[in-house]
Amino acid sequence: MATFLYRLGRGAFRRRRFVALLWVALLFVAGFGAASASAPTSGSFSIPGTEAQKAFDLLDQRFPGMAADGATARIVIKAPAGEKVDSAAVKPQVEKMVSELKDGVGRDQIASVANPFEAQAVSQDGSTAYISVKYKVSSMELTDPTREALKESGTEAKASGLNVQIGGDALMATPETGSGEIIGIAIAAVVLVITFGSLIAAGLPLLTALIGVGIGISSITALANVLDLGSTTSTLAMMIGLAVGIDYALFIVSRYRSELAEGREREEAAGRAVGTAGSAVVFAGLTVVIALVGLAVVNIPMLTKMGAAAAGTVVIAVLVALTLVPALLGFAGKKVLPAGAKSKLFGKGKPVAEGAEQKPNGGTRWARFILRRPVMVLLVAVIGLGAVAIPAGKLEMGLPDDGSQPVSTTQRQAYDLLSEGFGPGFNGPLMVVVDGDKALADQTAERIKGLGGVAAVTPPALNKEGDAAVITVVPKDRPSSEQTEALVHEIRDGSGDEVLVTGATAMNIDFSQKMNDALLPYLALVVGLAFLLLMLVFRSILVPLKAALGFLLSVVAALGAVVAVFQWGWLGSLFGVEQTGPIMSMMPIFMVGVVFGLAMDYEVFLVTRMREAYVHGERPGQAVVTGFQYSARVVVAAAVIMIAVFSGFMGATEQMVKMIGFGLAIAVFFDAFVVRMTIVPAVLALLGHKAWWLPKWLDRILPNVDVEGESLRKHLGESADGAGGSDGSEGPDKDRELVNV
Repeated sequence: MATFLYRLGRGAFRRRRFVALLWVALLFVAGFGAASASAPTSGSFSIPGTEAQKAFDLLDQRFPGMAADGATARIVIKAPAGEKVDSAAVKPQVEKMVSELKDGVGRDQIASVANPFEAQAVSQDGSTAYISVKYKVSSMELTDPTREALKESGTEAKASGLNVQIGGDALMATPETGSGEIIGIAIAAVVLVITFGSLIAAGLPLLTALIGVGIGISSITALANVLDLGSTTSTLAMMIGLAVGIDYALFIVSRYRSELAEGREREEAAGRAVGTAGSAVVFAGLTVVIALVGLAVVNIPMLTKMGAAAAGTVVIAVLVALTLVPALLGFAGKKVLPAGAKSKLFGKGKPVAEGAEQKPNGGTRWARFILRRPVMVLLVAVIGLGAVAIPAGKLEMGLPDDGSQPVSTTQRQAYDLLSEGFGPGFNGPLMVVVDGDKALADQTAERIKGLGGVAAVTPPALNKEGDAAVITVVPKDRPSSEQTEALVHEIRDGSGDEVLVTGATAMNIDFSQKMNDALLPYLALVVGLAFLLLMLVFRSILVPLKAALGFLLSVVAALGAVVAVFQWGWLGSLFGVEQTGPIMSMMPIFMVGVVFGLAMDYEVFLVTRMREAYVHGERPGQAVVTGFQYSARVVVAAAVIMIAVFSGFMGATEQMVKMIGFGLAIAVFFDAFVVRMTIVPAVLALLGHKAWWLPKWLDRILPNVDVEGESLRKHLGESADGAGGSDGSEGPDKDRELVNV
């Protein structure tokens, strides 16, 4: 693979104009497709194999046109103190709101509007009422005029002194990330400038990452309706694509500068950079892709499509790093190097005087510190991550509802008004679907009335054929409470296959359960895959085992931090968390998939340099130091960039996006700085030669993926013309390195 990538890098460098034009053309085509496509919808949401989904499917069959999965809204009206909603002053205003919704803008998307005085939607004290609005389409398919008409429906009533608030998923819109991601990119730019000391070198990873993400996001937008992709899919793809796109280009550019520092010609340096660092990029990208595509094992179509779309963006990032980056390096010329290095490499004289003493860099000093105290460093790092992971034991999972919205929003205020006037269960009614006649429906309703957690049960509503019925059950407790979950299970346990419980609350419960059930199998798949892939790369058993265990430690610690901030509220104001609540159900399995792929990046780029030095005869301890000397600064820069990009999404208006951004940022921090930069060298120092042991029989049957480019060095050592005075057959010469990255 290294030899093929070497030729690819040289070819892209030599034909740089064609390669650059090709990528610009792809960006233009993808952008044109996105501009021509209709606006993406929310995508269909289904959870195959769950009772809630079976009930929805039954509703579609027996109650055609009911639009069971359509958007809903509740307009909650609270009269001024001392008045009632059915008074002569208030009732006409409420009825006017009902008629305006029925006959106004967006009426073609409305399935029904319930008059609260006819639907018995008035509280017992008469102070509060709510108008139920049912739409024919999902929330993301609502047009802007329809949504605006809903928002403005209570404007006149508010002006007259009524408290009017609107809840429900009809107000749900595409999450806005604000300017956070721009700040993240700006921080990445600063880090790149500091790392490279050259604006051109710093701009290359940013430019190529933006081109790759632009193609990926535009393609997702263009295919959104065809492939039924949700609106949040592009957010995930942007988040992952930006992070890996910058990092992969960073590693290629860094290796290119290192090859130039050894005196090689620019085309040869580009080929070697792609052949060595590019091999690691391919492997690292492959791990991210497999982890994202592996989300399909959860068997939730929405999650599968999100993972596949994000994986596609990662593939584009890898291809950009292997082709467009060396092409742009050809255009950059000597400007890719700092000013001092340019004169030495491209001017008169030698790159560095023979025997010149160089001051150890930060990576070298850090590695030597760990080698002097490996046991102490290992204990401090493991105990520290273990302490941070403790809150993960109290993890409560669920899906966010209006009760988790900030108190300043109309959705949260409507939620609170309903809880005060009707009871908290009115915010999450259960829908019981009976596959049977009226007698069975009546019997089911009577049984449910006798359960302890029930506040109200409506009479069964039969379909035209009389062979199915719907019963609405209002719990006593809020939708996300343990009591409501227990009630759902109690209804199901006491019923046969003819009685199914669904609705948003039951769907959330089933979704959380499905995610819990899939977590361990998915974790086993990912960790097992990590072990096998790293065993191929490092020709070792203990190094992959250490990597997998370190990955698990960083993920659990990150989950602990998420629980502490978003569930318990610790330092919540610092991270913009206005309302605590259960952790999103998909968060643990999502973090496992994404962080696994990203963690392997640092493992590969850091440890391959160590193995390279060890294979060339260095002692285990010195090999660790050599690996840090050449890779630590770049890995640190890559981690800081990735953290900055993920942290930028914490400025999103949507709690889910904010939580994902925080979780991924803190996970990368733990994995890069505590696990890879601290625990890994400490463990390798303690293991010594044993770290690189592999049984001979296993060594014979394992294919040689050659990530460190050993076959490339042999090939060049035998047939290259020795460009730059070095064939590279004996590894990098530390005394001749000019650009210390």
